[in-house]
Amino acid sequence: METSMSRFLSSCSANPCPSKRDDANNDEDKCKKKRLVRALCDKAKEILMEESNVQPVKSPVTICGDIHGQFHDLAELFRIGGKCPDTNYLFMGDYVDRGYYSVETVTLLVALKVRYRQRITILRGNHESRQITQVYGFYDECLRKYGSANVWKIFTDLFDYFPLTALVESEIFCLHGGLSPSIETLDNIRNFDRVQEVPHEGPMCDLLWSDPDDRCGWGISPRGAGYTFGQDISEQFNHSNNLKLIARAHQLVMEGYNWGHDQKVVTIFSAPNYCYRCGNMASILEVDDCKGHTFIQFEPAPRRGEPDVTRRTPDYFL
Repeated sequence: METSMSRFLSSCSANPCPSKRDDANNDEDKCKKKRLVRALCDKAKEILMEESNVQPVKSPVTICGDIHGQFHDLAELFRIGGKCPDTNYLFMGDYVDRGYYSVETVTLLVALKVRYRQRITILRGNHESRQITQVYGFYDECLRKYGSANVWKIFTDLFDYFPLTALVESEIFCLHGGLSPSIETLDNIRNFDRVQEVPHEGPMCDLLWSDPDDRCGWGISPRGAGYTFGQDISEQFNHSNNLKLIARAHQLVMEGYNWGHDQKVVTIFSAPNYCYRCGNMASILEVDDCKGHTFIQFEPAPRRGEPDVTRRTPDYFL
């Protein structure tokens, strides 16, 4: 697995620091890789167009949280959880930004989706957005590695097609962020037109931005988008939709997972040592054939050196 990941890493990204002698060959190589990215995303778009806003998923499945461009830690996740397609995977968004290898991370996940469409589900997170990626790293990474914004545009156009939520065996509702005061039933979500940039407000925005809270009811989110929602809200939503659990990502939790709302909501975070400095564990949630669940925690993969990235992006949250 390690060798194949290393080959993938070198083959799909352009050399950010070529010598003058290699400039011509490097430009040709970049153009070839842009064409490959476009072909890959065009095929992925055909597949994603057929998926629902509430994509049904069968067990067994392994549910994963934020990755944020930490490609070597994604490789560690597959080492711990099992290779795809041997293991079914459900990723809950935020594949890009903050980490140094967003291009490689999202390319691998999209390639796996194209190759094993029934074995992997990739949901949209709040960072799968044109506006957010222009601030938090993915846009700059594409410029640095490819010399233009073309690859960024190809991927952000594809993000519009990612499903918003998933439903595991009709019992576990999976999404990136949280609930919305505008959504009472899963059918409300099924009726969305998701093929658009993430709005600044409204139910689609809330699904990608909201967070559970210890306080009851709805609250104003400190993030500036979405809402906070209390245990009374999640219990009512679960009851109305015959759900047993809401699984979501979106928040750093130091142990990699965190139960809330009397174990009716769980947060899963799959980027260990987030931003290469937070010191947190990561986790994945394995749901077996009998709908039992097991958390697997893991630490960061060994760091093999990092690119020189001088621009510092603002921390809207950690």
